[in-house]
Amino acid sequence: MQVLNALTQLPADAAYDLVVVGAGGAGMATALFAALDGKQVLLVERTEFVGGTTAWSAGTTWVPGTHHAAKVNPGDSLAEAARYLTNAIGERTPAALRQVFLHHGAAAIRLLEDQSDVQFRPYPKHPDYISDLAGSTLTGRALEPLPFDGRRLGELFGLVRPPIPEFTVLGGMMVDRTDINHLLGLTRSLASFRHSLRILLRHGLDRLSHPRGTRLVMGNALVARLLYSLSKQAGVTLLLNTSVSGFERDASGVTGLTLKGGGEQRETAVRGGVVLASGGFNRHPDLRARLLPGADIGWCPAAPGHTGEAHALAKDAGAVYGQGALSNTFWAPVSLRPRADGSTAVFPHFVMDRAKPGMLTVNRRGERFVNESTSYHLFGMAMQATGSVPAYLVCDTAALKKYGIGMVRPGASPRDLAPFLADGYLTQGATLDELAHKLGIDAAGLKASVDEINRCADTGVDPRFHRGETAYQQNIGDATAGHKNPNLGPLKTAPYFAVKLHPGDIGAATGFATDGDARVLDDQGRPIAGLYAVGNDMHSIMGGVYTAPGITIGPGLVFGHLAARHAGARAVARSQG
Repeated sequence: MQVLNALTQLPADAAYDLVVVGAGGAGMATALFAALDGKQVLLVERTEFVGGTTAWSAGTTWVPGTHHAAKVNPGDSLAEAARYLTNAIGERTPAALRQVFLHHGAAAIRLLEDQSDVQFRPYPKHPDYISDLAGSTLTGRALEPLPFDGRRLGELFGLVRPPIPEFTVLGGMMVDRTDINHLLGLTRSLASFRHSLRILLRHGLDRLSHPRGTRLVMGNALVARLLYSLSKQAGVTLLLNTSVSGFERDASGVTGLTLKGGGEQRETAVRGGVVLASGGFNRHPDLRARLLPGADIGWCPAAPGHTGEAHALAKDAGAVYGQGALSNTFWAPVSLRPRADGSTAVFPHFVMDRAKPGMLTVNRRGERFVNESTSYHLFGMAMQATGSVPAYLVCDTAALKKYGIGMVRPGASPRDLAPFLADGYLTQGATLDELAHKLGIDAAGLKASVDEINRCADTGVDPRFHRGETAYQQNIGDATAGHKNPNLGPLKTAPYFAVKLHPGDIGAATGFATDGDARVLDDQGRPIAGLYAVGNDMHSIMGGVYTAPGITIGPGLVFGHLAARHAGARAVARSQG
């Protein structure tokens, strides 16, 4: 692989079989599939890093029916997966397109693992998010990228987008859920002590020669594995700090594109086609105002590269967005905190706090409005549907010490809490009345909500919001807490604490309508020759329904495979004819 840091380094007469716009997870995978097929590929990235939002994610990859699934859930089938998607999504997206994903998913994963360093393993237990629907499973469909030793990348290590600092510990050590559980239990279990000691020693050695830890997990591991695999492909050129300013077209379709960067412009010919993998519309001001009204851009926790700039070009070429999505984007509740460098940390509350015993969420009236253990997507949608923006995640001292809250780590001492209290990220009250007063919310409502959750904890039943009734919800609760319901525990130990929440958009669900080869369609449903879309640029086959963990990355990889295959065949045909 050749790495170019500026457009001026690209040869003026360059031509490629395939140009991929955007080096996030889907774009990198598309480029890798094409390169493995012997094609000449240009991978264009507008920032100085690769990985996009995938690098900041858990890296979970939802692909049913793989050889990994058979290891942990041999009774599952593609028919059951299709039934689940039908029950969850209905007619929001074409069933035929979802079937394409299911039919080709296992082969795409197998190809990656057989011919590259991209490797996965199944989660021991990772339920589909709407686990009470027929066809859902508790395990096998969600794959986890294996940890990766970043030192293998050599000088390329610096290209991997660093993780969100607040998701690391000890100055840049990445940890996943397994690591966190071991770290929390290192004084109670010999196995946890050994695991913790091993990763801590490794991190200490890393910091002697690297700016952050090189033991990469989750999304960083997936991106690093893709980058390492691409680095072995002579036919790949990675062009950084460059964006697209135009498409070249003739009667045969898209034949090239104009690139810009550093005040320069350059035209590049393409034989097979252009694949849009730029990350979606979310940071485009006009599209955001139209598709996400009321959602402040400051609440978006995704990586900065997805400006939507290429979307206007695709629309000029005749592309149209898909229709019928439940939501134009996927959501998560986020909390905000100023950093020392003047930037703002945007922290998604996925699974570590809000669903745990001793936690509840209220609005300005102090009232509960949502099942706190529902998926983060439905949580974010409920905030907006009920006018509960901002909302307030509340806990008592016992829950704070055991689980943490947002950016506050579990086991935090009063000294650890002081900076969070000082900058207003965390609010503390000796009583519920005092907490409500400091938050500016209704005290009577808050006390009534705490009384309600305490009664629910006593019975194990939440009659209003049904918290902790599904396998998914119970999985992100705490079955070891000794309560009747793993998601319900009382708030009784003063002082009390709260963090303010906003709905943050974590990735586009609305994107360009495509066919089964990821070809972009026009308003008549006809493919636009030579133009493809994958990842969040492609209209989600989930129709804005967050069905399971990894439902952006999984389809991104599979349709990246299909786009690379089709565009590669087009390149061959045009070269011969």
